[in-house]
Amino acid sequence: MAAPDYYQILGVSKSATADEIRKSYRKLARENHPDVKKDDATAAEHFKQIQEAYAILGDEEKRQQYDRFGTVFGKGGPGGPGGGPGPGGGHTWSTGTGGQEFDFGDLFGGGLEGLFGGGRGGAGRGGRRPAPKGDDVQATVRVAFETAARGGSVDLRLDRGGNSETLAVKIPAGINDGGVMRLAGQGEPSPYGGAAGDLLLTVQIDPHRYFRREGSDLLVDVPITPAEAALGAKVDVPTLSEGTVVLSIPAGTSSGMKLRLRGKGVIDPQTKQTGDQFVVVKIVVPKEIPEPVRALYRQLSELDSPPRSGLW
Repeated sequence: MAAPDYYQILGVSKSATADEIRKSYRKLARENHPDVKKDDATAAEHFKQIQEAYAILGDEEKRQQYDRFGTVFGKGGPGGPGGGPGPGGGHTWSTGTGGQEFDFGDLFGGGLEGLFGGGRGGAGRGGRRPAPKGDDVQATVRVAFETAARGGSVDLRLDRGGNSETLAVKIPAGINDGGVMRLAGQGEPSPYGGAAGDLLLTVQIDPHRYFRREGSDLLVDVPITPAEAALGAKVDVPTLSEGTVVLSIPAGTSSGMKLRLRGKGVIDPQTKQTGDQFVVVKIVVPKEIPEPVRALYRQLSELDSPPRSGLW
């Protein structure tokens, strides 16, 4: 009888890496375990074939022999003639007539229990291992700039199992753009009766029309006239938390200067400290200047010395 095609059984190519073989084996073992497919009469046989294939391809030396000669141990296999207990039995399996064995503990760090989420010392009531969780789910939610800065709630629509539902998500104050929130139990349900997986929610923050963030600090550009910059002025400045406040512009302020408003920034989620708001001064000259104002500028230019004098 021709030797079985172990690569075909595991669903991998002959050039597959050891990691690819291991991942495919774990997936197939989970899906075809007799405890999972209790109503499938062929599950036990298929599961045994999967174990036999991994016993060969999962061992570098045995895989080399198999690739070269097409067989390693003859007709025997896990659970076959001279083999150990079948699926669901003990953890040590014979690999055929050669009497060599491998232990599931070498594959899963604790036997079959490791395959299905348990571990040594992790037994629940009555010695039963906890069923594995469902898969985690990744999603993205867009939030307003103010909501990300000050905190709030957004509605997230999820499609799970063919059903659509709306989930109210609490956004913590100060979360950064691209930050990831983990919502426990909002992922895929477990096919084995365990807890549901988690929802990993990436937050994308919409830009504000005039505020921008640098960490926990807020920045806003405030335009002023040349006269306000030269003589000083009091101007209205928006804040995110307190509405509009009056800010004093010192005489002789240059364009680009930053004026600090302490404690009017965004809370830092890690330190719980609130940042500052910086007003970035922008001196603006109108494109169209009335003639009386233009005449005054001419007089000023005759009296004023350019700031470049002696600079070069």
